[in-house]
Amino acid sequence: MENGSLALQYLLSGVTKGSIYAVVAIGFNLIYSATGVLNFAQGEFVMLGGMVAVTLAYYVPLPVAVAGAVAIVALVGCLLEILFFRKLRRHSVLHLIIITIGLSIVMQEAALHIWDEKVRSLPYFTGNEVSSLKFLGAAISPQVLWVLGTVAVTVTLLHFFLKYSLPGRAMRACSSNPDAAMLAGINIQNMRTLSFGLSAALGALAGCVISPITMTHYEMGAPLAIKGFAAAILGGMGSPMGAVAGGLMVGILEAFAVSRLPAAYNDVAAFAVLLLVLFIRPHGLFGRPGGESVREY
Repeated sequence: MENGSLALQYLLSGVTKGSIYAVVAIGFNLIYSATGVLNFAQGEFVMLGGMVAVTLAYYVPLPVAVAGAVAIVALVGCLLEILFFRKLRRHSVLHLIIITIGLSIVMQEAALHIWDEKVRSLPYFTGNEVSSLKFLGAAISPQVLWVLGTVAVTVTLLHFFLKYSLPGRAMRACSSNPDAAMLAGINIQNMRTLSFGLSAALGALAGCVISPITMTHYEMGAPLAIKGFAAAILGGMGSPMGAVAGGLMVGILEAFAVSRLPAAYNDVAAFAVLLLVLFIRPHGLFGRPGGESVREY
């Protein structure tokens, strides 16, 4: 029974981590589907969300701080698209990837100068660090439930937004056939800006809900971007449900690897499975040959 409880504890830890990777992976998918850009600054949106929320929480109530952080980081995402990508979309994919990596470094250094190297965190949304719920012998922090609930609600709302709302359908049209969308009167540039803003907002919200558990610091963005990218590739680039499945798989594999491998090799299991899957299915578990767009929503 003890081994079963320990396995369940690892599973819950993996699902929590995997949920965050899934949000980062969906951010990758949103921007890639609408613009063709692989945004390796996606992890920095998560970092910025946590950092901005921590700062705002000194002056306003926690819910207002979280909402303000999401809005501010969404604005940052829109500005990045307008300033750095709007006029560069005809450049090569490699050129665009290098730009996103450069932006990631700049955002990380800016965060270091603004907030310094100290580790910060938001207070627990409910309860505290010592309060926990028991489930079949495993301990669950109330904040973990906030993480899982936030991810589930966010993914559901995003699905309905992209499938049924007018801006969402316009985004899907732009990703499916940009020329036809332009002829139909859709402003493609605005839709691309919207995709960056939505992606940044998703990352910021994730950064806020995980801050009480993982803490927030200026270097946390790059590892999250790598894991989120791995999740997006594993699930299938352009497949939203694949991003969720890929994120959960990466998180669970990483959690169970902790019990079997030295700490320095925590990432080996997840990336080994990623490579194995890509050898068998180069387009990922749920992707389709040639890639798919946001229309799958």
